Amino acid sequence: MSIMTLLPFIVLIGAMFLMTRSAKKKQQAAQQMRDEMQPGTGVRTIGGMYATVKEIHEETVLLEVAPGVHAIYAKNAIGAVLADEEYNRILDGADPITGEDKPVVPDDVSSLTGADEATEKGDKAGKIDLGKAEAGDDAAVDEADKAKDAEADKADKTDKADKADKADEPAAKGDAAKDGKAGDADAK
Repeated sequence: MSIMTLLPFIVLIGAMFLMTRSAKKKQQAAQQMRDEMQPGTGVRTIGGMYATVKEIHEETVLLEVAPGVHAIYAKNAIGAVLADEEYNRILDGADPITGEDKPVVPDDVSSLTGADEATEKGDKAGKIDLGKAEAGDDAAVDEADKAKDAEADKADKTDKADKADKADEPAAKGDAAKDGKAGDADAK
């Protein structure tokens, strides 16, 4: 057996080793986080519920999910132990602490685009039309309008021709019947 034959197996075993090693590290970090819980600490469960730790047992934790409401959870159901500042901010609904180094994300789009520009366009139609082209694209808009008008005219002509054909059919049948009767009258 050559080294080239064994190379895929060696790579596969190495990849498996690395994956299990990283998974073990994550499990150890999660276990350490759960062991560091103290009564009074704010936590988030893996289901996304925020609660306060009241008592810690070997395999379970007593959580206060609302004032006076207690629930028993397994220790491994704790997804994250939160810092006091973060937990209080989440419970109180307070604004997050913004630092100068963090970017501020606006709540609406008007601060990202020119607010004056949006209100001018909005005043004209009552709504902002996102499908309209800018003022610099007048030639493109004119060509698009002409193409739409031409299509509409063509559709109207087709509809009128279809209606006229349908209207002429009974008259043509009536004429043929009359011609047949006239032919019958000539034969007599």
